[in-house]
Amino acid sequence: MGVYDERPWLARYRPGGPVDIEPEFANITGLFARAVRTAPDAPAIRYFDATITYRELDAMSGAFAVALAERGFAPGDRLAVYLQNVPQTVIAALGTWKAGGIVVSVNPMSKARELRELLTDSGATALVAHESLFAAHVPDGAVPIPITTSELDFQTRDDPRVFAGIKRDRPPDTGVESSAPPTEDLLDLLDAYAGRHPTPVAAAPDDPAFLTYTSGTTGPPKGAMNTHRNVVFNAQVYRDWIDLGPDDVILGVAPLFHITGIVGHTALAMLLAAPLVLAYRFEPAVMLDAIREHRPTFTVGAITAYIALMNAPGGTRSDFASLTKLYSGGAPIPPSTVRAFAEKFGAYIHNIYGLTETTSPIHGVPLGTEAPVDELSGALSIGVPVCNTVARIIGEDGRELPPGEVGEITARGPQVVPGYWNKPEETANALGGGELRTGDVGYMDAAGWFYIIDRKKDQINAGGYKVWPREVEDVLYEHPSVREAAVVGVPDEYRGETVKAFVSLKPGTSAPPDELIAFCRERMAAYKYPRAVVIMDELPKTVTGKLLRRALRDQP
Repeated sequence: MGVYDERPWLARYRPGGPVDIEPEFANITGLFARAVRTAPDAPAIRYFDATITYRELDAMSGAFAVALAERGFAPGDRLAVYLQNVPQTVIAALGTWKAGGIVVSVNPMSKARELRELLTDSGATALVAHESLFAAHVPDGAVPIPITTSELDFQTRDDPRVFAGIKRDRPPDTGVESSAPPTEDLLDLLDAYAGRHPTPVAAAPDDPAFLTYTSGTTGPPKGAMNTHRNVVFNAQVYRDWIDLGPDDVILGVAPLFHITGIVGHTALAMLLAAPLVLAYRFEPAVMLDAIREHRPTFTVGAITAYIALMNAPGGTRSDFASLTKLYSGGAPIPPSTVRAFAEKFGAYIHNIYGLTETTSPIHGVPLGTEAPVDELSGALSIGVPVCNTVARIIGEDGRELPPGEVGEITARGPQVVPGYWNKPEETANALGGGELRTGDVGYMDAAGWFYIIDRKKDQINAGGYKVWPREVEDVLYEHPSVREAAVVGVPDEYRGETVKAFVSLKPGTSAPPDELIAFCRERMAAYKYPRAVVIMDELPKTVTGKLLRRALRDQP
């Protein structure tokens, strides 16, 4: 493996950029402590009309750490965060690290069964949850230290598009006795412990900072152990790769429970001592308001978020004038979408690629550089390996493949996790020898650019011919009426599997299924084009914006 092009911009980003982590940043609390020292009165979080400075965030997280310790929370214990993109998410995480604990990131879309599975697997002894989520999904006695918080805390302006139906009330007393410990309110704890400072607990660089749950390539969710070293290193990668500094403003598009939000929003903001703009959860019109009000300069999020912003009414080129550093990861990017976004808003979306197990990026397109598009597959490059990172393409036998040949992408570097929580077999399978097998199929060209074709498990076998859903989706995105597209393989008596597409359309447009099938047939080999197209109002997605192909396979 190597990066073969010697142009100056590419040479700058070859392995050998930042050497491990800066000595001052042995852990994330060290990262945060410098921001507090150097910019105590700078805004740390902007949430609607409210602002929290780094000094205030330090005081609140310190008070929370003392409250945890006095309730029996000890170094090494786990605290689950079951929240949206709110200031409490950052306060809870910082307080947990100050107390020497590990944060368990929980998707706020998780229901009771999923939540119970994560709490059991992680052994979490504390939980911070929205009152509404706690009442709906947290079983009695789930954790010894249950803490709740309102969605309406810390913000001074209610937005009915976001907070409709949410009230700042305690759950009513039902009169039914419960053996579960009573919940405590986060704001009450911060008030009760205001001004108190925790006993310093210094986490080692290789101690887990987060357990971030992922299904990985196969099987049930596993807790990737993202260490302090992993998080701090990749926060530095974001800073250096994208040329970010304290004058930048970070827009929180990605969920803070997701690895992109953890590193590319929260940790990065602390490293830069820059403000992080939060807006509860992604809603296009609300996000546009936040862009107009706070004038962010950088964000990273799923391409579906950019598609939603592009199709939201009222968005203008002037709205995006401040956002000069745009990146997208987590899902393949159709080249046609990048072109359409640039034409409408004048901003180029740079690709960046990573996984939960790589603590966010392992590849990226350098700022100011447009990614090449492969002529044969139509795939947009995911970039080149980031600093200190070695990526390879390997075949089924595990041997490295030369440029141009298709195989599985692997990665090795300071951002790769040491393993999965309490799962040695899964760790050995995915991370043997410290090299991660990503499960993504792709190749590297002769200039060192990497391309992803698709996930190994999503390949369609149509009558013996291999079809990659990504290629069909990219063709569908070329149609002027298509807003989103997802392609899956479905059983077929004659071909074994056949190609089926699910499509949502842009507002005010129409395109019957026969038209879309014909559009693809004119542009693709006969075995590739979809034999069926289903038009839907909205395609199912994860909270991070990835299209859920598996949820579509069983659709009629």
